[in-house]
Amino acid sequence: MYYSPKALGSEAVRLMNLIDEEFTRHPFYGTRRMTAYLRHLGHEINRKRVQGLYRLMGLEANHPKPNLSRKNSEHKIYPYLLRDIKIERINQVWSTDITYIRLQEGFAYLMAIIDWRSRYVLDWQLSTTLEADFCIEALTRTLEKGTCEIFNTDQGAQFTAVDFVALLLNKGIQISMDGKGRALDNVFVERLWRSLKYELIYQMEFRSVREAKKGIEDYFLFYNNERFHQSLNYKTPQQVYFS
Repeated sequence: MYYSPKALGSEAVRLMNLIDEEFTRHPFYGTRRMTAYLRHLGHEINRKRVQGLYRLMGLEANHPKPNLSRKNSEHKIYPYLLRDIKIERINQVWSTDITYIRLQEGFAYLMAIIDWRSRYVLDWQLSTTLEADFCIEALTRTLEKGTCEIFNTDQGAQFTAVDFVALLLNKGIQISMDGKGRALDNVFVERLWRSLKYELIYQMEFRSVREAKKGIEDYFLFYNNERFHQSLNYKTPQQVYFS
């Protein structure tokens, strides 16, 4: 799925960017509240149009988290394995998700894979479409460097795709999938997205996918190697992952 900025129109892209920023601040906002928010900013918009923009961005009005990776009913869904589990070591659990990345004249989608214990970003990929290929590419690179015990995703079509799942099963990795409507099942990736957007995306206003790719690359180097995390006793993800 890809919609060019010209096909959408500049006003639609502008509204999507406003929605993205407000939804990042308040991920529980459905289309009623978002419509009220946009009207408060002076936009003449009705709820039906906001619902359409939510669908395009992969947001669900009654879902407390972005759902960019749409479910495919023909793909196998795996149970959630992480409820009440204690994360004690690196490479015990890896996790992934997709988020909307706004640009000055369009948008892209970002997928990243992180280690739960250290918060280390293992790999990532930027794409202008929501086809599964970019997720498979990132996972392939990650598995060339190592493996984990459990890999957690949402129930989206990219992550339930046969080729994606096969990469994990062939390595003997257990697959875990978020329960429907449970935003906190993948909480560490959600926190990564908020940090990325507040500390980079909303600050820089990238003009193109190429600019965004370079900026995100630099940010993840900083995030892994220099950004101290309170939850890691003020160590960096790199220090914890490679200790």
